[in-house]
Amino acid sequence: MAGRRTLGRRFGWLWAAYAVSAYGTGFGFGAFPLVAVLVLHSGPAEVAALAAAGRAVGALVAVPLGPWVEFRRKRPVMVAMDLIRFAAMMSVPAAFALGRLTFAQLLVVSVAVAAANIAFNAASGAYLKGLLPPEDLLVANSRFESTTWTATVVGPPLGGAAIGMFGPVTTIVADAVSYLLSGLGIRAIGGTEPRPARTGTRRLRAGDLLEGWRHILTHPGLRPLFFNAIVVNGLIMASEPLLAVLLLGDLGFAPWQYGLAFAAPCLGGLIGARLARPLAARFGQHRMLLTAGALRACWPVGLAFVGPGVPGIVLVIGVQLGLVTCCGLFAPLLATYRLDHTGPDRVARTLTAWSVSSSAAIAAMTALWGLLAAATSPRIAVAAAGIVLLATPLMLPRRENAPRPRLTSAEEAVDRV
Repeated sequence: MAGRRTLGRRFGWLWAAYAVSAYGTGFGFGAFPLVAVLVLHSGPAEVAALAAAGRAVGALVAVPLGPWVEFRRKRPVMVAMDLIRFAAMMSVPAAFALGRLTFAQLLVVSVAVAAANIAFNAASGAYLKGLLPPEDLLVANSRFESTTWTATVVGPPLGGAAIGMFGPVTTIVADAVSYLLSGLGIRAIGGTEPRPARTGTRRLRAGDLLEGWRHILTHPGLRPLFFNAIVVNGLIMASEPLLAVLLLGDLGFAPWQYGLAFAAPCLGGLIGARLARPLAARFGQHRMLLTAGALRACWPVGLAFVGPGVPGIVLVIGVQLGLVTCCGLFAPLLATYRLDHTGPDRVARTLTAWSVSSSAAIAAMTALWGLLAAATSPRIAVAAAGIVLLATPLMLPRRENAPRPRLTSAEEAVDRV
C-alpha cells in the first residue's frame, strides 16, 4: 500500500506471530465461561469465580516474573510463555475427551494462562521498545490493536459455529494451537539479542519486584492513567461473565448469537486503532488519549437494558460498537505513552506491574460483581458497573506535565538494539 510505513522484517515476524495468537484468542472468545455454563452447568457465582480466581492467582504468580523477564533475553521468554499456554490449554480438551474435566482444572488452567500472559506481554513490550525507534512505536501499537480487533470480528462467530458443530471445547483446541504457532513465529525472527546487563547480585531483591510500581506511582502522567485503566478494565471485564449468564441463560441466546453480538461491533475497534496515529498527529497524542479515555466510559450502562430476540442483539451491538471504537483508539495511545515514558532498563518490570495490578483489580471486581449478581441479578450487576464507569473520566490526567525520560548514551544504545 502506498505510503505505508515499513518497520522491517523482524517486526513483520513479530506481527505475524501476534496475529496468529490474536486470531486464536478471537476464535476462542469466552471459551472458558461457555464450557463452564454448557458443560459443567455452572451458575453466575461460579462463572465469576472462574474469571476472578484465574486472574488473581495468576497475577500473584506473575509478580516475580517482572524482574526475571527484565534481565533475560526477551524472545526466549516469549517462546517459553507460548509453550506454557499451549500445554495448559490443551489439557482441557484432553480431560474432556476422557470424561475427567472438572471446574478445578479450569481454575488451574486459568491461573497458568493468566501468569503466562503477563510475562509474555512484558517481554514483548520490552522487545518492541528495543526493536523500533520511538517515532515508530505508535505505528506498531496501532497495527497490533488493529489485528486484535480484526481477529475479534472474525473469531467469535466462527468459534460459536464451531462449538455448535463440533462441541464446546473445539475453540480451546484452536486457541492452544495458535500459541504453538506464535512461538514458532517468534523463533523465526532471528537476529541477535544481547543479554540485558545487571549490576550487583543476580539474586531477586525486593527492589526488583517493586521498581515497576515505583516508576508508575511516581510518574505524574502514568499514575492517573494507571488508576483509570485498572478501574475501567476491571468494571468492563467484571461484566463479561455476567453478560454470558444473562444472554446465554436468562435470555436464551444461542452461542452463535452471543458471538455475533460481540464480534460485529469490533469493526469499530479496528477503525479506532487505524485512526489513532492520524488523529494523534492532527490533534496531539495527549488530547486524543483523554478524549478516547472519557468516551469509552459512556457506553456500558446501556447493556443493562438488553432484552430477548433481535432488539436485544441490536442493542448489544450498538453499545459494544461505541465502546470498542473508543477502546481501539485509546489502547495504542496508552501503550505508546507507557513505552515513551519508561526507560529501557525497567520496561518489563513496569509492564508486569501494570498487568499484575490490572489482573488483580479485574479479579476483585469480578468476584464482587459475581456476588452482587448472585444477591440481586446479572442485569442489576451489569447496570451497577455501567453507572460506576460514568465517573471514571474524572481520574484521567488533565494536562501533559511529564517529559519523556532522559536516556544516557549507554541506554540509547541498548534502546536501539
